Amino acid sequence: MINVSKRKLLIGGLFCLIVIGLIIGAARPSKHALGAVPGATPDVEVVKVQQEDVPIYGEYIGTLDGLVNADVRAQVTGYLLKQGYQEGAYVKQGQLLFQIDPRPFQAALDQAQGQLAQAKASLANAQAVQGRTQLDVARYTPLAKEQAASQQDLDNAVQNNLAAIATVETAKAQIKTYEAAVETAKINLEFTRLVAPIDGIAGQAQLQVGALVTPASGVVTSVSTVDPIKVYFTASEPQYLAWRKRFPTETSSETAGKALHLQLILADGSTYSHEGTFYFADRQVNESTGAIRLAGLFPNPGSVLRPGGYAKVRAVISTEHDALLVPQRAVSELQGGYQVAVVGSDNKVGIRAVAVGDRVGTQWIIADGLHAGEQVVAEGVQKVRTGALVNPKPFGAENKDR
Repeated sequence: MINVSKRKLLIGGLFCLIVIGLIIGAARPSKHALGAVPGATPDVEVVKVQQEDVPIYGEYIGTLDGLVNADVRAQVTGYLLKQGYQEGAYVKQGQLLFQIDPRPFQAALDQAQGQLAQAKASLANAQAVQGRTQLDVARYTPLAKEQAASQQDLDNAVQNNLAAIATVETAKAQIKTYEAAVETAKINLEFTRLVAPIDGIAGQAQLQVGALVTPASGVVTSVSTVDPIKVYFTASEPQYLAWRKRFPTETSSETAGKALHLQLILADGSTYSHEGTFYFADRQVNESTGAIRLAGLFPNPGSVLRPGGYAKVRAVISTEHDALLVPQRAVSELQGGYQVAVVGSDNKVGIRAVAVGDRVGTQWIIADGLHAGEQVVAEGVQKVRTGALVNPKPFGAENKDR
């Protein structure tokens, strides 16, 4: 009995010790619960505010187009006999593109030339008759004065001569008519040759050999001059007005436009190897979009660029002098405003509202709120608050961003 009682007391004592230990462990904070050692500061990466002259780029969506685009249409009615060019190939001005059946037009030309020959023969005959009547007038005039011939004979000779002169003039008029007919027939015969009106790249044939074409058939094919190639792009009306305020006269605006160096960012993201020049600004602002159409010219050796393609046009439109630059990641947007975390000389953080300007690459121009040389948090902004003490380290991506 005594041993059993001792055993129960020992078990009860152990149970009490376990319970007391659990209570003490729950009430006493662990090292993890205490968190970091009191006074520990978070690490942040900082970058100094840079001040320098910065080129401001404008970037616009552009559409490629030929410098000259010429549509080839039929001017006469007939059947296409042959195609004389390779679609998509370079053609020379005057090169045959399509041949319309020339036989009806050759026949019309032959007929007009025959009618012209008849008219010329009629003129020769009329001139011979008029020459004879003129001689009759010359012979009867002195005889009538001497009363060796009657006045009636003279009057008849004069009237016959006038009629012969009229016949001659009629024959001459007919010759002009037939000459015009011959010229028209020649032109129509020439129109059976659809030739390239300019040097350039010939497009796809819209009609095939054997098709009947008329002046109302529409475009048979097109030819475009692509070197240089034209790029259309649009600028907003405020941008245009800001440009004209900087260059108010036509002379200054034209000079500034010629000084622009346009870059072309192609659809694959690459930058075109040749710079372009400003070409013109349209005469009006588009009423529906509020934008004005502009155009630039780019060299296009090898005809790499083709009309209809899309690209971005990029150009330096101004220079921001003594601009303050910080990485874009250092700027936080909050309720329509912008702010940065500034680290002072005492390593304490101050949250400061700033006004931002243009973006330049991966950086942002700060228009107001910072000074050159100040340090801003570029990595770890979410760790800090106003008055917090931090451990600043150089921004590891600074060189990459710049």
